[in-house]
Amino acid sequence: MPRQAPLLTIGQPDPASRLPYTGRAVFALGFRPFYLLAAAFAALGMALWAALLLGVLPSAQGPATMAPLFWHAHEMVFGFAAAVVVGFLFTAGKNWTGLQTPQGAQLAGLAALWLAARVLMWTGPVPLAVAADVAFLPACGVAFLRVLRRAKSARNYGLAIALLVLGAINAAFHAALAWDAPLAALRCLDGAAGLVCLFVTVIGGRVIPMFTSNAVPGVHVRRVVWAERAIVPATALAVAMLATPLQGIVPAIVFAAAAVVQGVRCAGWDTRRTLRTPIVSILHVAYAFLPIGFAMLAAAALGWGDRSTALHALTAGAIGGAIIAMITRTALGHTGRMLRTGRAEHFAYAAVALAALVRVAGPALLPREVWIGGASLLWVAAFATYLWRYTPWLMAPRADGREG
Repeated sequence: MPRQAPLLTIGQPDPASRLPYTGRAVFALGFRPFYLLAAAFAALGMALWAALLLGVLPSAQGPATMAPLFWHAHEMVFGFAAAVVVGFLFTAGKNWTGLQTPQGAQLAGLAALWLAARVLMWTGPVPLAVAADVAFLPACGVAFLRVLRRAKSARNYGLAIALLVLGAINAAFHAALAWDAPLAALRCLDGAAGLVCLFVTVIGGRVIPMFTSNAVPGVHVRRVVWAERAIVPATALAVAMLATPLQGIVPAIVFAAAAVVQGVRCAGWDTRRTLRTPIVSILHVAYAFLPIGFAMLAAAALGWGDRSTALHALTAGAIGGAIIAMITRTALGHTGRMLRTGRAEHFAYAAVALAALVRVAGPALLPREVWIGGASLLWVAAFATYLWRYTPWLMAPRADGREG
């Protein structure tokens, strides 16, 4: 039977404070277009990448703007993940502040800018691709920051600033490629992936304990004070280290420290009791990839593992898992549905988690074609399932008749 978890109500804006929205439902709130676009691109982008890696698609028919490796890494962070972050922040920001975040024509324009960047990053020409791609995150960050400033929501300024920093890293990536500095471009990509992990750390730390306590009877969520105080600085330092080429004992210590505090946080969340509640357990599984990934980075810094594999624990595991968890949960709640998950959601959760596991463990255990094909197929299937299930809901007005 599908499991039900209570809807977390952060607060609803006063409907009398502004005119009701009368435009297309898909542009009523930020999660709608950006979750749809992100899920579609997650499936299509990964299918294209696997086809290039396996030789099904000749490299000459690949992206016209940059080498396929750079395209894959860039698009998964600045295309896929960035769209979900923006959609989530625009949606949560409305609840945090009581003020309207971009909707209607403004939201449609931002979504169109994102889509243009994705198409142009594959087809070229380079100047247009760079212009569209570099413009997206600053435009979203400024729009979000304006809402926070109007509401005097100082607690959330850091999230808007992080969005702008992510945009600056994207600009630096393109500049590095233009100056023929591929190693610097790689450092930008690694740092950007780390910054998204910092988003997961901050938002996950806020919502996972609350969702767990609300949804799972008898669970005991324990907050370790010293770890909670250290977790953002330790993770931020590890993210900064990701953006450097340093190897050896110093980065190993930094990554290990982040792994320890992340692991202590995870250990306090009583994950075992959540396993019968998939909408909660997927959040725990995704978050667990943070200490795993940072521990693997510490080992790689000492020459005991592969840095790319460690990074995929963070990207496919932590970021991918957190995304599939949040784009199902928030879409259910904000389309006026109870938080009931069925077979489609459970399949998507399992497929993303298995895709990450195959990508991380596969290189040591399986032939190259098997782990590339297997991980990619699972990932594509997960997000295709999401599209099949959620597209009708995201395109239609809320089921309960409310705005959003």
